[in-house]
Amino acid sequence: MIDAIKFRNYKENTYKWIFTILAFSSLVFLVGIIIVLFKEGLPIFKEVNLFKFLFGKSWYPTYDPPEFGIFPLMLASFWVMIGATIVCVPLGIGSALYLHELASFKQRAFLKPLIEMLAGVPSIVYGFFGMVIVAPFIQKLFNIPVGLSLFTASMILGIMAVPTVCSITEDALSYVPKSFREASFAVGANRWQTLTKVIIPAAGSGISTAIILGMSRIVGETMTVLMVSGGAAIIPKSIFDPVRPMTATIAAEMGECAMGSKHFHALFAIGLILFLVTLFFNIIAEIISRRYRLKLGLGR
Repeated sequence: MIDAIKFRNYKENTYKWIFTILAFSSLVFLVGIIIVLFKEGLPIFKEVNLFKFLFGKSWYPTYDPPEFGIFPLMLASFWVMIGATIVCVPLGIGSALYLHELASFKQRAFLKPLIEMLAGVPSIVYGFFGMVIVAPFIQKLFNIPVGLSLFTASMILGIMAVPTVCSITEDALSYVPKSFREASFAVGANRWQTLTKVIIPAAGSGISTAIILGMSRIVGETMTVLMVSGGAAIIPKSIFDPVRPMTATIAAEMGECAMGSKHFHALFAIGLILFLVTLFFNIIAEIISRRYRLKLGLGR
């Protein structure tokens, strides 16, 4: 009996240490990534002024002398994010509301896995579909010179972010206590009034978190935006102009630059900026999520 207890305690301690190591390993990897980004990204600012780097309008890293102005790249990332958010928010939130509030059991059993399957499709497949099917269609539809543009990138990335927004929104809706809905029906509200006046406001913080995480997903996407955005490092004058977001720039040029060169360090500096932006989005999402859980009395 004593040996069995000792063996059980030994096994529990072993599992505890294994899971502790696994948990802290992710922290170690994160710290390692941050150190590398700062180590390789900061040297560019010895050669280029930070203001000129952020707000310079010319990105010509192979010219003599080179120009490292990433403002067109940041602007492209910003506009693609805004355009994709306009696409994914109505689709994602609308899908979650339908699945959670209106769909029958059979419809939910069919539609929910279908939406979640979109998250499992490799990004290069989205990019290939956008480049081969969507871009020529848009080019023909609007009679424009090229179909690979800000508009195409926003559309494809918006569809990619739908599963993220839908899944988190549905989780937020499921956290709303059933007593809220029952109380609304008890005072005479119909289904639509309950949905718009009670359920959505109660899940508002969770829905906001879904939107922010969806935006973070959009900002960090690389392969798809590289294939469908057009690859032009210019400030767009319309939604049908080709652009080159920051992620696409890193993916397109990292293999061509010499290790340790100014170009190399400039690309790492772009990666550092992207890391800080996505970190900001995730911190905001976590703050909103915690306030939401505390508001509903669900604990930390």
